[in-house]
Amino acid sequence: MNYLMIRQKIDQFNSNGGNSPDPSHPRILIFTEGTVLGYRHWWEFFQVKNYVPIGRCVEKILGWEKQGAQIVYLTSCRKQADVAAIRDILVGAGFPGCCLYYRGQNEEYHYIAEQIVPDVLIEDDCRSIGGRRNWTITYIQPEIKERIHSIVVPEFHGIDHLPADLSALLT
Repeated sequence: MNYLMIRQKIDQFNSNGGNSPDPSHPRILIFTEGTVLGYRHWWEFFQVKNYVPIGRCVEKILGWEKQGAQIVYLTSCRKQADVAAIRDILVGAGFPGCCLYYRGQNEEYHYIAEQIVPDVLIEDDCRSIGGRRNWTITYIQPEIKERIHSIVVPEFHGIDHLPADLSALLT
């Protein structure tokens, strides 16, 4: 499983095959592009290096972290330079969390989620690229999927509408 460090390392994310061992510190996996990062202008759609935080997502995620959540991210990028650019955006904007996961050759998103087994998976609806068939949760093995609270948000509309209260997010 490939990842770049954002901040401190959280060992529990190097999966133990189950959800968070500590219910007061749930694991949250957040997809970056389209969910919490977006373009300023429509012509920047394919220029992920120019993406910026959507709405007040940084504050929302900081709030979850302050309540005990363990945060990691998943990017659509595969090229090392692009992954590093996304990491730099996350760090520069002050996103909390420890790691930015990315797919290796022949890896799909669900593979990473199955290794992490987050308590919550937040991703966008992939409307611009075909919808549900591109969601991470769609292809996760059923026995793992039933343990993940999946939240799908409208693409490029952010997460501002999600509950600030971590316990409400988990239900």
